[in-house]
Amino acid sequence: MSFRLFAIGLTASFGLAWLSVVVVPFFKLRTPSPVSFQEGVDEKEGIYHPKRAGRVVNGAAVYAANGCYQCHTQVVRPTYAGMDLARPDVGGLSPTIHPDGIDSRRESNVFDYSGLDFAMIGNTRVGPDLMNLVPRIEARIRQQAKDSQEGDLAEGVVAGRVADYLYKHLYNPRLFPQLYWSSCPSMPFLFEEREIMGQPSDDALDVPVEDGWEVVPGDKADALVSYLLSLRHDDPVPAAMDYAPPAATDGPQG
Repeated sequence: MSFRLFAIGLTASFGLAWLSVVVVPFFKLRTPSPVSFQEGVDEKEGIYHPKRAGRVVNGAAVYAANGCYQCHTQVVRPTYAGMDLARPDVGGLSPTIHPDGIDSRRESNVFDYSGLDFAMIGNTRVGPDLMNLVPRIEARIRQQAKDSQEGDLAEGVVAGRVADYLYKHLYNPRLFPQLYWSSCPSMPFLFEEREIMGQPSDDALDVPVEDGWEVVPGDKADALVSYLLSLRHDDPVPAAMDYAPPAATDGPQG
């Protein structure tokens, strides 16, 4: 075999693999075709549009800049690739703990990453998967309220406590372990510790601080929390895209 023939064969081998694994999926997933709800099969009608709210793009940039994707994934793998739907809270909430008694668990799809310059799929799960971060925290807050005899909380109260928890978690994850204990690194550089001049700020965190001083979130902390608050993928998807978990995965979740 001549060197020329060898070089052509080597280039073709790697070139075809690169085209099929990188180039073709890139263009197919860059502009996915709309998926419609099916009449008589799905409860909704029309075209599927994933719901995202908040400063998603700005917050995602802060999330990436601080390397959060190194320890947290954002993907619910299909069953043939893993058992994410059977893991507590990863794929969503089971009917036993969902406030509306529905099963919101589902696999990730390409639309979950629409509007982002970079899909935060992540590298490892040193920390928990964040695909359904908000529903998981909401469920813990509701359960904590019931255990403390507060009863059912209004949606606005739950939303406020979720945001408050996220700010405190970013400032120092080990100050408030009531919901989750975490080894996540603290990010005080996203906040400003300043002397109180007149009335304390409405945005000041309830954290240990020297008398006469307060801790308030900076712009990057606000953007990051807004992005984290968008991490809920419990909206119904068309049956053509959905995965119905078997009864074996309907056990209690922590």
